[in-house]
Amino acid sequence: MNRTTLSLIAGTTALAAVTGFAALSAPDAPGTDTAAKAAAQLPVERTSLLCPAPSTSDLAETSYTSFTPVTKGTGSGGKAELREAAEESADAPADGKDKGKDKDKDDGKSGEDKPGKPVLTSKEPGKPVTGDSSGGEAPALVGTADGRFAPGWTVQETTEVAAGTGRGLQGVNCTAPDTDFWFPGASTDADRTDYVHLTNPDDSAAVVDLELYGKDGALKSAVGEGITVPPHSSEPVLLSTLTGERQTNLTVHVNVRSGRVGAAVQALDDKLGGDWLAASTDPSGSLVLPGIPADATSVRLVAFTPGDADADLKVRLASPSGPITPAGHETVHVKGGMTSAVDLGDVTRGEAGSLVLTPTDRSVPVVAALRVVRGKGDKQETAFIPATRPLGTRATSAGNSGKGSTLSLTAPGAAATVKVTASAGSEGGTPVSKTYTIKAGTTQDIEPPAPGGLKGTYALTVETVSGGPVYGARTLTASEGGVPAFTVQTLPDDRGTVAVPEADEDLSVLQR
Repeated sequence: MNRTTLSLIAGTTALAAVTGFAALSAPDAPGTDTAAKAAAQLPVERTSLLCPAPSTSDLAETSYTSFTPVTKGTGSGGKAELREAAEESADAPADGKDKGKDKDKDDGKSGEDKPGKPVLTSKEPGKPVTGDSSGGEAPALVGTADGRFAPGWTVQETTEVAAGTGRGLQGVNCTAPDTDFWFPGASTDADRTDYVHLTNPDDSAAVVDLELYGKDGALKSAVGEGITVPPHSSEPVLLSTLTGERQTNLTVHVNVRSGRVGAAVQALDDKLGGDWLAASTDPSGSLVLPGIPADATSVRLVAFTPGDADADLKVRLASPSGPITPAGHETVHVKGGMTSAVDLGDVTRGEAGSLVLTPTDRSVPVVAALRVVRGKGDKQETAFIPATRPLGTRATSAGNSGKGSTLSLTAPGAAATVKVTASAGSEGGTPVSKTYTIKAGTTQDIEPPAPGGLKGTYALTVETVSGGPVYGARTLTASEGGVPAFTVQTLPDDRGTVAVPEADEDLSVLQR
């Protein structure tokens, strides 16, 4: 049965809205007819975000910030709302050490088949809203935005833990559901307690396989196969229950057999604090890991290639003055199917930097992340920086306060100009914008502009004006009993728009 062109366009837009992605496919090469006609960009109409349960510590204090940038062409309707997920499969003890996953999951159902009560509802695009929770009982959150609230919707979850395993500052951008995630940098070491949090936003159960790869290859783990995540619920899985092997550096692959999930790894260390490890960008021959703090005392690169072929990568640090080759670490060799780790020490040497990995010869897809440590002795704190996509047209960072925020931008290729906009504050303030030029091959740390008359927290929106590509990260810092607590979130493109073919294009070839 033939469909009209408008119906196909509506279907294309609806598909993007359901998945939360802003582009359905990469554009064809310049000069082709398709590329010439597929120029229209329309705002996505629906977005889902999933926030993991923040902590099992009774000392945890968690804040949430929800923000949607103003986007042209969105109309006047819609809303953005976060709700409690259904109860998790098992209650974690206070120390987080012995959590299992013994709950009966035969029917793939939980005690609830719908999300719980609303906890945070946005009021208008361009103005953040905030919420908070205390203690170790805060649930995971399932969020949906539609209409004018959907394009670029961003939610930041930030937790301060005063003492104990993972003490310090932990932060994560709530993630869109997907079917494939890579987490290089996880661990089952004796000092580490790492969970992979799986959150299902849909009305039917999701089935997930967790694959672990150490320095010698895949680790056998029958219990990591066929994990059921009930509808609208969250499953935290302790990695040490999946294998008896102690591995300092692990790569975790979350492969969803059916359904969709949001995924993030909570990496907690007895001595070095802890943070959330977000997923690396899709496997690629070249990677950028932006936003290493200037005062980092230790940086570890963890890399993995999913295929059988080995990867040889050039290692470069994009510093404020230009590209630098770290002495003794000019290249890194990554064996196929095995996790490789390289300790780079204080590679930034007091200056801000971003790590750039490129193939020495043939390109082999790789995923990578950095474990970054600040401080010395018993006053150390850890954060993670995964390889990320460029910020593209627009990227957003929520949860900034009047101080303690640093924006790090790098242009590994050509020079670029970006516009940074500080939104209104959650309790008052006037937006302000400023333009910056990032020189080719450099990283620039920026103390971001703050709204005039700021009250509460605010969001930063970064837009590419010219040049590029640009990669970015935002660092939040706090003082926790003399510990230099910090957390880093990368700034990939928010995928707030979707490419839609011109209305006069013949799309009959898409019919089946």
